[in-house]
Amino acid sequence: MFIVTIIKKVKKKFLYLPKFEESVKKYPVFSKEEAIQLGKYLKEKLAVEDGLEVFGKFTHSILRPSKKLLEHTREMINKQQIFNLIDEQITAYNTIMNKAKELSKSKEKSVIIVKGGPGTGKSVLALEVMGELLRKGKEVYHATGSSAFTNTLRNILGVRSANLFKFFNSFMNYKENQIEVLICDEAHRIRETSESRYTKKHLRTKEPQINELIRAAKLSIFLIDEKQIVRPNEIGSVDLIKKAAIQLGVKEENIYEDYELQTQFRCGGSARYIEWIEDILGMKESGEEISLDEEEKMEFKIVESPQKLKEIIDEKNKEKRNSARIVAGFCWPWSAPNRDGSLVNDVKIGNFELPWEKKDQFWKWATDDSGMNQVGTVYTSQGFEFDYIGVIFGNDLIYNKHKKEWEVKPKNSYDSMVTRNNNQLLEHLKNVYRVLLSRAHRGVYVYFMDKDTEEYFRGRIKESGFREGDELEAEVKKGEIKLRRK
Repeated sequence: MFIVTIIKKVKKKFLYLPKFEESVKKYPVFSKEEAIQLGKYLKEKLAVEDGLEVFGKFTHSILRPSKKLLEHTREMINKQQIFNLIDEQITAYNTIMNKAKELSKSKEKSVIIVKGGPGTGKSVLALEVMGELLRKGKEVYHATGSSAFTNTLRNILGVRSANLFKFFNSFMNYKENQIEVLICDEAHRIRETSESRYTKKHLRTKEPQINELIRAAKLSIFLIDEKQIVRPNEIGSVDLIKKAAIQLGVKEENIYEDYELQTQFRCGGSARYIEWIEDILGMKESGEEISLDEEEKMEFKIVESPQKLKEIIDEKNKEKRNSARIVAGFCWPWSAPNRDGSLVNDVKIGNFELPWEKKDQFWKWATDDSGMNQVGTVYTSQGFEFDYIGVIFGNDLIYNKHKKEWEVKPKNSYDSMVTRNNNQLLEHLKNVYRVLLSRAHRGVYVYFMDKDTEEYFRGRIKESGFREGDELEAEVKKGEIKLRRK
């Protein structure tokens, strides 16, 4: 084993005093400016037989946040909050806070499951809870299965808070109840195991990822939308969480799942819009009618060309910077950047060309200016929202007007992780387009590659009482929803 000390420049001269000479020889010291020398040193020391194992232990070592860091993160989260919790969010919030309070007096583990569709404020609730628990001095971590979402949170909240925002595969080495509270956002993206092709053979346990998450914390909070599962290796579900919790010894009375967020913040505040999309895609389940409290508007337009789609999105971004994005089904290859850093225009439709988000910095797509001229995938857009979204509805999922049913066209997809040996491909692709069509607050604009699918959507618009190109408007009075043309 070896020890390395990294110090700031101002303190370097003191450690190099003669009285520390022997210690520095044994335990090398590197300043901030000596990164290259440090890299060479580590390369030499880790080039031995067990070097990779040592490196793995180091990178997965568990660092507890200081009180100063917890306070800093709480302040940063509070600065980002622009919504007040309402209705069912408050119920879930109060339950979580009460359970956290009880934890200080009890040794029992607890699990809380909060369900909610697109735009119902799951992530807002997660961050609000995290900020308040940090204020109360609790040790809290936020985790997701989305690299884009987590890296964006780290970027917004600052490097000092980065270690409090983790991925689902970060808890392989955590012991039982090692942390107080773990908030698992986007829990539908939980995978079978945290292991990857880079995990050394002797470290492979095939431990279910859900077990690692529940085991790590006294209180585990899962925010989930089962209709956002878009890959075969994403298995997060309410049933999975409950079964794992019981298997790990959590008492049934300590598993809370009666919380479902329904009030819609996205899509013009119209829950009816989400239902309408689900109904068109053949995935709507019958349930209790949703009512809203005030009149809201939502614009939905089918455009005749991808060029027109880009024009609309560009205009929205001119009016308000970074307020609009283009997303698409995974129907084109995704190339690495050219040597000069420029992006390859992979998304091609006739003489229309645009690049996907930058492969080595894809998480910047949602917030960086460069994202305004890139196309986002479902993996980068999931968890984000914009004022306006332009959707290229690919030909990997089409409506067969003769059979009057949805069909998949695997040969038109470049997402091999989804298409390979996937007997749930139809369900997953429906989920993909449900996600893409529900990223906006004020307007959704769609270009269809398959014209039969476009015709089907236009027909459903007419059935709803709209003419082609009309803006959708939901009028809500006394709990009754009426759809009409603007």
